[in-house]
Amino acid sequence: MTSAEDPTAEAPTRGPQRCAFVAVIGAPNAGKSSLVNALVGAKVSIVTHKVQTTRTRIRGVAIVGDAQLVFIDTPGIFSPRRRLDRAMVAAAWEGLKGADSVLLVVDAPAYIAGENGPAAARRSRADTDAIVAVLKEQGAAASLVLNKIDKTPRTSLLALVRHFNEAAPFAETFFLSAERGDGLAELRDLLAARAPAGAWMYPEDQLSDISDRLMAAEVTREKIYLRLHEELPYETTVETESWTRNQKGELKVEQTIYVARDGQKGIVLGERGQTLKAIGAAARAELAALLGETVHLFLHVKVREGWAEEAARYRGMGLDIVD
Repeated sequence: MTSAEDPTAEAPTRGPQRCAFVAVIGAPNAGKSSLVNALVGAKVSIVTHKVQTTRTRIRGVAIVGDAQLVFIDTPGIFSPRRRLDRAMVAAAWEGLKGADSVLLVVDAPAYIAGENGPAAARRSRADTDAIVAVLKEQGAAASLVLNKIDKTPRTSLLALVRHFNEAAPFAETFFLSAERGDGLAELRDLLAARAPAGAWMYPEDQLSDISDRLMAAEVTREKIYLRLHEELPYETTVETESWTRNQKGELKVEQTIYVARDGQKGIVLGERGQTLKAIGAAARAELAALLGETVHLFLHVKVREGWAEEAARYRGMGLDIVD
């Protein structure tokens, strides 16, 4: 029986507290959020197959023995075009400041395909190479994390290790699959062993620094990304407007989905509101599972031209405006 099951059992003995901040960076869609979720052991960042899903820094917390590891999940780093893009990239680089360890996550099969493959893979490879160049210029002591090794031939992995270590002096290389869990324990244990002495930054039972209201908005945005296609998801944002209880004590959440143009509102709504209904049902089910209670979710769609230029929208996402 565990100590949780047996109140007479003694709590595990721990030494002096240690704490480490671990910045997780990489090109868009490299698997950073999946890796952070896997290392924490719970969903703290939304994950989709689309690039630029993560828009702000999110901290996920894991306890390993007497060490607390604070993983900083950052937006993907790429060549920004819009103001929102610039704010996201700035947030990613800001995440390195004060970090005890830096992990550069590389989607190994995508990077290999980017040599002569599709345009998306070439862009991802170019973004990764640009990050490596900055790390080298700054003299940052980063570790290389080759992700999705289950989908990469061993000979190709060894070639990648040589390639990256010729480009920059990485402290070490980790081979893992965030999806399958391969290599996660070794990475987590090594980071914990290196954690410097210091008080924990978060309570032992806290898994993230993201508020329930913001996480709820992120979950709905994830469902929009998964449901809609092409550029529309990047033209939307979600805000949790109210968080109340009904007479039964059940949670009632009201959210607004902002789009940039009139035509986009109809796409989000769908025929007779069916698309919005499906998004709401998926988000409601996940929120109920995450919060462990009944959730009543009400979604509204509003057109707000130029929302990506408004300071209030940036503050809601935890971003700073970058001109």
